[in-house]
Amino acid sequence: MLKSPSQLPIEIKISTVVAISTILYSADPLAIDAALKQMTGGVADFFEDEFAVIDVTTIADSAPHIEWDKLVAVLKKYRLNAVAVRGASAAMGDAIRAHGLSLDDGVSGIKPREESEAPAGLVAEPAPLPPGIGVAPPPLPLAAPVSAAPAPAPGAMIIDTPVRAGQRVYARGCDLIITAAVNNGAEVIADGSIHVYAALNGRALAGASGNAEARIFALSMQPELVSIAGVYRTFDEGFPPQLARQPAQIRLVGDRIDILSLSLASTPSTRSS
Repeated sequence: MLKSPSQLPIEIKISTVVAISTILYSADPLAIDAALKQMTGGVADFFEDEFAVIDVTTIADSAPHIEWDKLVAVLKKYRLNAVAVRGASAAMGDAIRAHGLSLDDGVSGIKPREESEAPAGLVAEPAPLPPGIGVAPPPLPLAAPVSAAPAPAPGAMIIDTPVRAGQRVYARGCDLIITAAVNNGAEVIADGSIHVYAALNGRALAGASGNAEARIFALSMQPELVSIAGVYRTFDEGFPPQLARQPAQIRLVGDRIDILSLSLASTPSTRSS
């Protein structure tokens, strides 16, 4: 029921939707399906119903006739919801709109994540979600530690309450400081570093807009998945036992994840493999 004659049953506000950018180097749905299967490792909820912008810039001239229905279906199979197409030629416009997709011209209110390398055939960009997460390639080997300290992000978002399963917190353009536990099934994201002065379970994604110097700190480290600047590592077989539930930090060295102890008693470290 309307509260007053001037109040309408709907309100429209300008908003920015942040989406994964899927950059195609092939229009073959079978090839894309195979690439996504390899990329996700068969994890059913890998993308968790993220919005996706299909970027056809590199193939718009060589593949003018794309089977949009099959392409959308393949993405949907992996819980990626295609909402727009970027880089399309003028001739593609009618077919794209006919399949319920928008043309992303840079002013549509859809903001892609930063690009990062992924398996050939498709690049999914893991950067700020509203909130959400992105592409997690298989665990990568780690290089030797570096001594450079991370560049601080301006300001910080401070959370004093537990982040529970199903909740997502995103600190846009700054560090994220959490003084309570991050539970399993929760997700915390920051463009800067993530500091958890309690137990870190769930998923933690630092440097979400591409800051490779960002880090993840926790007084009790045992996350399900971590990411820094789009480089991911999952812990399906459990967090390294010598560091589990211990003070630790996670940083990016080259294109590999490094886990270091923050304990004064010892300084073990592990590297993704």
